[in-house]
Amino acid sequence: VLAASIQQDIMAVAAPGSQNVVTIHSDTGDHPLVVDLADTAPHPDEEGTSEAIVRGMADAFVRQGLEVGGFTAVTHSTLPPGAGLSSSAAFEVLIGRIFNHLFNHDRVSSLDIARMAHRAETLYFGKPCGFMDQIACALGGMLGIDFNDPENPLVERIDADFRGTGYTLCVVNTGGSHADLTPEYAAIPDEMRAAARIFGRDVARGLTMDELLASAPVLRTKVGDRAVLRLMHFIGEDARVVDQIEALRNGDMDTFLKLLNDSGRSSCRLLQNCCRPSSPSIQPIPLAIALTEEFLGGQGGCRVHGGGFAGTIQAFVPTHRLDGYTAFMETVFGSRAVIPLAIRQTGHEILRVKD
Repeated sequence: VLAASIQQDIMAVAAPGSQNVVTIHSDTGDHPLVVDLADTAPHPDEEGTSEAIVRGMADAFVRQGLEVGGFTAVTHSTLPPGAGLSSSAAFEVLIGRIFNHLFNHDRVSSLDIARMAHRAETLYFGKPCGFMDQIACALGGMLGIDFNDPENPLVERIDADFRGTGYTLCVVNTGGSHADLTPEYAAIPDEMRAAARIFGRDVARGLTMDELLASAPVLRTKVGDRAVLRLMHFIGEDARVVDQIEALRNGDMDTFLKLLNDSGRSSCRLLQNCCRPSSPSIQPIPLAIALTEEFLGGQGGCRVHGGGFAGTIQAFVPTHRLDGYTAFMETVFGSRAVIPLAIRQTGHEILRVKD
C-alpha cells in the first residue's frame, strides 16, 4: 500500500492522575469519557465508542508487560469523524502515546503502538480493518508498506512531496458517514479470502491475473461474480502501487496521476466500494468523482478515498484552479467540504510542560 500522514491533528493536554481511571474531556463540550483501568476486557456494549479504544489500548500495554495508569486529558481534533481520514486510528495512537510517555519512558516503538492500535480497533472497537491507518498515523510521512507478513510489515519511507508539483492534494467530504458500514467493509476481505481458498491459499497475495482468468468459471460458481471482480481489483492494485511508488521517486507526476485515475476506476468498477448496494439512490461518492472529472477536464486526478461506500474522495487539483474547484464542489456538498491536505513528515510530537 501507499499511505501518508497529513496535517490534520488530534491533540491532547494530559497529566497523570492519582487513581487508575482515564478521564478525557473534549473541547467540544461533550460529556467526558471515563474508563476504569481495573477492567481491560472487551465490552461488547462499547463497540464503536472511544471508551472501547481506551480500554483496548490499555489492555495491549498490560499484555506486553508495560505500565498503564490513570490520567486526565483534554483533546482537540481537526479530523472530521466518519470522513475516511483515520480519526479512530489517530485517537488510538494518541492514547498509546500518552500511556507510553507518562508511564513507560517512551520506550515503546511507533510500530508497536500501531500494532496495539490495530488490535484495539478490531477486537475492542469492532471494526474489521487493515493495519495501514495505524502505521501511517504512528510513523508519519509518506510510506510504502508491504504486508506480506501482516504482523511484521516492511515499511519504507518515500522522499516525495506534492508541493512544487503544481497540484494540491485535497479531500472532498461528501457528508456520508462510515458509522454503519462495517458489514460492507467486512464483506470485501471475506470475499477475497473465499476466492483465494479456491486456489488453496489463505489470502490472495501472490495470485496472478493469468491464474484468475484460467479459473474464472470455477470461481463464479464457488464464490460468485462480485468476489471475482474484487479479486481482479486486488491483483491489479498491488501492481499499481509499486508503479506509483516508482513514479513518485522519479518525480513523474503524470504517470502517478494516470495510475491514480486507473486505481479509482478499478475501485468503482471492480471493488465496488463507491456506493451502498442497499441505498441505490444515495451515491455521493460517484457524484463527487463525476463532478470532479467534469470540472478538471482531464487535468489532475481523483478517486474514492479510504474504505469507501461513504465519506470522502481524494483529488489532485491544479493549484491555480483550487479556489474555483473548492467553490464549485462546496455548492454541492456544503461549506468546508473541500479540505486541502499537506504531508506531515512526523507522526507525533510531544511537548512536556514542567512546573
